[in-house]
Amino acid sequence: QVQLVESGGGLVQPGASLRLSCAASGCALTHYAIGSFRRAPGKERQGVSCLSSGDGSSDYADSVEGRVTISRDNAKNTVYLQVNSLKPEDTAAYYCAAVSRGRYFCSLRPDRYDLWGQGTQVTVSS
Repeated sequence: QVQLVESGGGLVQPGASLRLSCAASGCALTHYAIGSFRRAPGKERQGVSCLSSGDGSSDYADSVEGRVTISRDNAKNTVYLQVNSLKPEDTAAYYCAAVSRGRYFCSLRPDRYDLWGQGTQVTVSS
């Protein structure tokens, strides 16, 4: 059974950093494109970042460009989302998703992914 498990969320003050983890079991994430998404209360799910399986290409939402880095550690079968300079508007449940769809695939559209984790809550507040 394939599972994605997120961790690393929490309550932080504005300006802080967090590293969110997405650990996989039952599959080798190296063969999957990874997407990172978030959903704030009352809002639609938003694509944050994505990472291809093959060439390591990535994409970021304009709202997080320059503050977020997505990376993978194949040895640990884990993908990381480093989020710096957190803002109150970053408050949301963060989800990772995966799909096996070719080496160069990377999308911020949630409907392109078929494996999802349970999410981890990030709250930014003073």
